[in-house]
Amino acid sequence: MIPGNFDMDSTAQAFPHRKMAIKLWPPSKSTRLMLVDRMTKNLTTPSLFSRKYGLLSKEEAEEYAKEIEDLAFVAANQHHEKEPDGDGSSAVQLYAKESSKLMLEVLKRGPRTKEDGEVMISEKVASHETFFDISGGRRAFIDAEEAEELLKPLGEPGNSYTKICFSNRSFGLDAARVAEPILLSLKDQLTEVDLSDFIAGRPEAEALEVMNLFSSALEGCELKYLNLSNNALGEKGVRAFGALLKSQNKLEELYLMNDGISEEAARAVCEIIPSTEKLRVLQFHNNMTGDEGAFAISEILKHSPALEDFRCSSTRVDSEGGVSLAEALGTCTRLKKLDLRDNMFGVEAGVALSKTLSVFADLTEVYLSYLNLEDEGAKALANALKESAPSLEVLEMAGNDITGEAASTLAACIEAKQFLTKLNLAENELKDEGAILIGKALEKGHGQLNEVDLSTNSIRRAGARLLAQAVVHKPGFKLLNINGNFISDEGIDEVKDIFKNLPNVLGPLDENDPEGEDYNEDGEEEGADNEDELESKLKDLEIKQKE
Repeated sequence: MIPGNFDMDSTAQAFPHRKMAIKLWPPSKSTRLMLVDRMTKNLTTPSLFSRKYGLLSKEEAEEYAKEIEDLAFVAANQHHEKEPDGDGSSAVQLYAKESSKLMLEVLKRGPRTKEDGEVMISEKVASHETFFDISGGRRAFIDAEEAEELLKPLGEPGNSYTKICFSNRSFGLDAARVAEPILLSLKDQLTEVDLSDFIAGRPEAEALEVMNLFSSALEGCELKYLNLSNNALGEKGVRAFGALLKSQNKLEELYLMNDGISEEAARAVCEIIPSTEKLRVLQFHNNMTGDEGAFAISEILKHSPALEDFRCSSTRVDSEGGVSLAEALGTCTRLKKLDLRDNMFGVEAGVALSKTLSVFADLTEVYLSYLNLEDEGAKALANALKESAPSLEVLEMAGNDITGEAASTLAACIEAKQFLTKLNLAENELKDEGAILIGKALEKGHGQLNEVDLSTNSIRRAGARLLAQAVVHKPGFKLLNINGNFISDEGIDEVKDIFKNLPNVLGPLDENDPEGEDYNEDGEEEGADNEDELESKLKDLEIKQKE
């Protein structure tokens, strides 16, 4: 029992006794006010602490009591949110425990006064925030003096920080040496560390030494989240973080984006991290991994059964590496988000990926743009997605040289995906035939759809009009992008008229070319007749359910 006649038991008495089927959390407003009053009295009662540190005035004690109660309530409420089906008894216990702990800290501080004798509230009660972030403000170098000032809260005894973000500030050796002992003191409580973009502009030798210092200081942390993105690591950088990476057996999220992850660096990551059994998020965006690096990443995937979010976009992976990644992903049966955009997969890798998609029952987002899939790869993937991923929300296959040949297969897949919120098939060659089939697939249902992009697809008047009619009445629809096509002036007027009551939903049409590459020099009238004839022929087209 701490001096001042306040302890966990006495605090708990402020709450009703536990009864069956009664929720004990949250406490009523009157109960919270009662606790503030009880703590105020305890803080102003003479005790061993008041004899040693001084007695608080009633005004100061009351202000502290309100702050303590608020902090304790927030901590307990966060705890309760994690077990909403409980009766609240554990939240009540935490509420009392936190209040008691914070009171003890205040008693040890004692009263603080200004020189004129006016009472002022002393230092704020020890922060019970869990996230420490210095990434705000402009991107800049940080010196030792600034580091001492910025990181001061991390050195305060009893702080509750479990997450730190040092991104956007460039640490040199002097600043790193300031951070080192602070990080050492926190290693038993940290669970999330963001060191993205924290050595920008430093010479390689200094940057590597800084990485080594941080790595050694954090070695042994049981992290769930680690972000080392935007540091141009390369193999040397990965190995500079070796001590930290080798000590990670419980990582759930790992980000290595824009890090110069070459094949050697990818192999180093695979070699150093001891376990990825719990990994849920793995992101390698914008690296120079190539096929050889993809082979190493594939080994990581094979040992990541819990993976839910995998991003390996813009990594220069060719066909062989794509096939390797596709096959390795077969282990990741819990995958929800897959982003492989902007690689050189080609048809073979696309077909290989289609064979894996069947295991992803929980897939909600798939980004497969700019992969050189062509019609064959696109059809294979569309057929596979049609039979799997029942809750798919995002489908992106832009820039894949997809023509009208694959349109019916794509449309059949899209028709089956009734939870779609976003569809992106931009920069293909679907033309009117494909646009009309896609539009027909979207006509019925798709109540959650809010964005469709078929820009730059050589679409003319008929396709544009049908797409507009298919989406204009969707509740919550936000954007139809059909810019960069070959829609006639009459077609533009028709589409604008369809969206006359929702002008902001129709994207810009400033890059549309009404003449188009197939412009008939005999006159626009004949072109219009041809367009109407095409539309007439397309009206009876049906979506093919199977190839």
